[in-house]
Amino acid sequence: MSTATVASIFENQKLPVSFEIFPPKGDLTLTAARAMASELAELKPSFVSVTCSAGGSGNGQATPAIAAMIADEFDVPTVAHLTCINASSQSISDAIADMRERGIANVLALRGDVIPGNEPSASFQYAKDLIPVLADAGFCVGAAAYPEGHIACESDAASIEHLKMKQDAGAQFLVTQLCFDNERIYRFMDAADRAGITPPITHGIMPFMSKDQISRMVFMCGASLPSAIIKLLAKYENDAEALRQAGIEYACGQLIDLAQHGVDGLHVYCMNKPEVARAGIEAVRNAGF
Repeated sequence: MSTATVASIFENQKLPVSFEIFPPKGDLTLTAARAMASELAELKPSFVSVTCSAGGSGNGQATPAIAAMIADEFDVPTVAHLTCINASSQSISDAIADMRERGIANVLALRGDVIPGNEPSASFQYAKDLIPVLADAGFCVGAAAYPEGHIACESDAASIEHLKMKQDAGAQFLVTQLCFDNERIYRFMDAADRAGITPPITHGIMPFMSKDQISRMVFMCGASLPSAIIKLLAKYENDAEALRQAGIEYACGQLIDLAQHGVDGLHVYCMNKPEVARAGIEAVRNAGF
């Protein structure tokens, strides 16, 4: 079983490349996750993170089980996501006990989505409130970063300020939200550096696979679309397979460019598709990284 911390991975690897998978609305069974993890493990990622699905789909219980299975059976370090917006002190204590029992070493602390009709937590309004609790429990704690600013933040400066709060609360590594524009990523890196953000940052890249998918991402995450993507969407609007391939190639180009600019790490949002993970990591390795 791998119990390596993400902090140690960044210390010991020149350019960590990681993957992110998710249990979509509880439909990713442990058996299906095991088959997918087997393919991902062959690619020797630095770690695999396991999300809770957006929108409160109720699949949070699958997250630690899948993360522990990947670490146990494939000796690949994992990160379990944990959201707190609707959590109580007791539910967080229960989650910590469960993750400890499963041997999970790394946790990504997230606020999570505000769910209409659900009362927000009185104790955990933001990820910065959860981070010190997880750190005190002995986990290597990560936090989310937003190259184009969090969708709920009024300005990029406010988003950087919140990121600094997460660092001060004890975050040891940062994983960025997806971004389709590397120039925005580089501006974010400069701003983070000026603000004294010091934990290693791994940059999340997601291939666009269809017009519907990219529309959801734009509205859900506040991601902007560079003109190059808009042109690809127009060029291949009547050819779904060609558009999918163009999206993967565009993402691979982003990954290589980021590597050439000396980023701390690369994080591929592979959408539970091992072929996407393979394309991304092979592009980086074939480029000499």
